Amino acid sequence: MRNGKNIHIFAVLGFVAVSAACASGNRGGELSAAAQTVPGATKWGHFDGEPVTKWNPDGRTMTLLTELRYTDPKGEVWVAPIGSQVDGASIPRYLWSVMGGPFEGKYRNASVLHDVAYGQRNRPWQDCDRMFYYAMRCSGVSAVEAKTMYYALYRFGNHWKFPIKRGKPVKVDGTMVARAIPRAVPANQINEARDWIRSADPPLEQIEQRAEAESQ
Repeated sequence: MRNGKNIHIFAVLGFVAVSAACASGNRGGELSAAAQTVPGATKWGHFDGEPVTKWNPDGRTMTLLTELRYTDPKGEVWVAPIGSQVDGASIPRYLWSVMGGPFEGKYRNASVLHDVAYGQRNRPWQDCDRMFYYAMRCSGVSAVEAKTMYYALYRFGNHWKFPIKRGKPVKVDGTMVARAIPRAVPANQINEARDWIRSADPPLEQIEQRAEAESQ
């Protein structure tokens, strides 16, 4: 990556072994253990593999050198194949300040899978966003953070009818990172949604209803 190395290894926080199961809890509007179809998986599903990437010459995209596979709580399998290019453009840039960057810490696996799913567009964007939420929880992201990001994606995401535009890389803390040119995202709406989520802990269906109502 930097420092003379071209290989960047994503550390998988919260688990080390391949096919590790993920921590879970019970909340309304989310799948219960009884609804699972994956033997041995917990509520949030499980990952297979660990993404290894290299930076591309453009300085803003990375190419996967290994496959990342995620089985969600419904038993649906999401695959980021070898050779996939990712740059975080499927995540609205405002959320980068919340996440610390789309490929940092506990968000890495979910962001890689979300980028690939948005690039493929072979499933409804709503399913891709739900997968992102489950994959975040599977990686140990808290309910408040994951639900706030889910709200922001549902409300402001680069959905199929809004083509993803690319921008030149920008420097963040001395490192050049990719950026998208997103639609305007009012910070006050994100903060208000986070406060509501923190106090009410709503299920995903209520978050979707709020996002849809605010979009009208």
